[in-house]
Amino acid sequence: MRYVPALILDAVLVLIFAVIGRASHSEDPAGFLLTAWPFLVALLVGHAVAALLPARPRQPWSLLWGVVVWIVTVAGGMLLRVVSGDTAEVPFIVVATLTLGVFIVGWRAVTALLRRRRASAE
Repeated sequence: MRYVPALILDAVLVLIFAVIGRASHSEDPAGFLLTAWPFLVALLVGHAVAALLPARPRQPWSLLWGVVVWIVTVAGGMLLRVVSGDTAEVPFIVVATLTLGVFIVGWRAVTALLRRRRASAE
């Protein structure tokens, strides 16, 4: 159960990525699930991979967990897009990689910073 909050937050951030992307291309933001589904599927796989790695990170909010999820989400999401007949142009790959990295790893970095500050204040 401790994995669920991180998974939900990551999924919300993937959905936000899709809405922002569609809106920035003057596409109907309401179709965000068409953009998001490959990344959501890959996100689930990423969390499973992070949980099953032999030397896995133990906390789903850790930076290492986030890096694993980020890499699998981007690579798997792009693969699913292409296999389903959609495109994965280089500019989209770059933007998706950077944005999802900031989203998926970013909140974990902020969490780690806040935990360190709290621990040093005690």
